[in-house]
Amino acid sequence: MQSSHPVQCSDHAPADHPPVPPAKVGVLLANLGTPDGFGYWPMRRYLNEFLSDRRVIDYPRWKWQPLLQLIILTKRPFTSGAAYRSIWNYEADESPLLTITKAQTAKIAERMAERYGDSIVVDFCMRYGNPATKLKVRELAAKGCRRILFFPLYPQYAGATSATANDEFFRALMEERWQPAARVVPAYFDQKSYINALAQSVELAYSELDERPDMLVVSYHGMPQRYLAEGDPYHCQCQKTTRLLTERLGWSPAEVTTTFQSVFGSEEWLRPYTVQEVARLAESGRKRIAVVAPAFAADCIETLEEIQEEIRDSFEQAGGDRFTYIPCLNDGDAHIDALCETIEANLGGWL
Repeated sequence: MQSSHPVQCSDHAPADHPPVPPAKVGVLLANLGTPDGFGYWPMRRYLNEFLSDRRVIDYPRWKWQPLLQLIILTKRPFTSGAAYRSIWNYEADESPLLTITKAQTAKIAERMAERYGDSIVVDFCMRYGNPATKLKVRELAAKGCRRILFFPLYPQYAGATSATANDEFFRALMEERWQPAARVVPAYFDQKSYINALAQSVELAYSELDERPDMLVVSYHGMPQRYLAEGDPYHCQCQKTTRLLTERLGWSPAEVTTTFQSVFGSEEWLRPYTVQEVARLAESGRKRIAVVAPAFAADCIETLEEIQEEIRDSFEQAGGDRFTYIPCLNDGDAHIDALCETIEANLGGWL
C-alpha cells in the first residue's frame, strides 16, 4: 500500500520552500536500555541516568543524589560491569538486550512492509543509553512520520518502566517544531496472543526435559511494596498474567508460583522474592523447577545473569537438583505475531 500523501510541497508553494517528505506512520519500539560497554565509565553513565530517574527512585533529590554520586556510583559500576561482562555479546560488541531488540525490530519492520509497503517506518529506542528516544523521534520526524505509535515493550504497566518511557517520548515531542500526532500502546499483559506465546515457550521447554519440573516459577521484576498502595497496577497485572498463563496451560494453580526479583535498597518490595522462594522450594523437596520471566520482552541482565546465575545458585545451594530457565520470547515467531497484532490494533484509522 503506497502513501496517498503528496511526495513534495504543493505546486503553489514558492520555489525555495523546504522539501517535505511523503507523509508516513512511524512505529517506535522502546526498551529499558543498555550501557555502551561494561567498563567503569560506560557503566557509570548508564547507571547515573537510570538511577537519577525520579520514576525509578523517588526519594528527595537532596537525600538521594549525594548518596548516588558519592557512594553508589563509585562502587556499583564495577559490580554491574562484571555482570554485563559475563553475558556480553562480544561478536557484536553490545549487550544481548540490544542484539535482541534489533532482531525484533527488523522482523516487525519486515512484517509491516509486507502489509503496508513504504508507508510505515519501524524503529526502536532505549529509555536509558543508546539509541536515545529523542534521537529516534527526530529521525522519524525527518523521514516524514506525521504520526508516531510509541510502543513500550513492557507487557505489564509500571510507573518505573512504561510511564518513564512515555515521559521521555513526550519530552522528545516537545522539541519538535512540527509535532507528529502520537499514540501510546497500553500494557498487553492479558492479550491472548501474548499469553499463547508464553504458554508455547513453556510447553516447548517442558517437552525437551527428561523429567517434569515440580514447580514453574513465574518471576517478575520487583518494585517497592508501597508503589502498590500508591496506585501502581503492576502487581495486579503480573498476577493476572500468571493466572491466564496457568489457565492456558491447563495446569493446576499448585504447579505455578509468582515471585519478584531484582530487589534494590532497604525498603520492603513485592514478595515473595524469587531468590528466597527458589531456595524455600528446594528445602521443601521441590528439587526440579523451571523459571520463566514474562515481564521481559527480551533476555537481558536480569534474566541472563540474575536468574541464570544468582537465582540458580540459590536454588542449587539449598539442595535443588535441576534448574531450568525458559528464555524470554525474544524474536520468536509467536512473539513477533503478538507484537504485530498489538501494533495493528493500535494503528486503527492511521493506515
